[in-house]
Amino acid sequence: MIIFGTKGYLYQLAILTLVCGQCGNPAAHTLRKRVTKFTLFFVPLFPISTKYLTQCTFCGAEQKVSKEQADHLQIQSANGPSGQAYGQQQQHDRF
Repeated sequence: MIIFGTKGYLYQLAILTLVCGQCGNPAAHTLRKRVTKFTLFFVPLFPISTKYLTQCTFCGAEQKVSKEQADHLQIQSANGPSGQAYGQQQQHDRF
């Protein structure tokens, strides 16, 4: 018997103040990286997909961004006076 599946990891990269494209409010947005890894016997082996997204803290709308845009936003948050950089990880299991 072989047990396999996927496990999702969610990394919070930064918190930025942006104008939301959905609600139009200038609000804090979290920049997140979502990595899905293939698991064999509950051991994560290699990443299957990596996605970057921002989420508005006012209305909850999510928007996908490219890796280049995510890198640019992360640099912007590190250089800005109100930006805070994070490296916190949250796990989400899927089978």
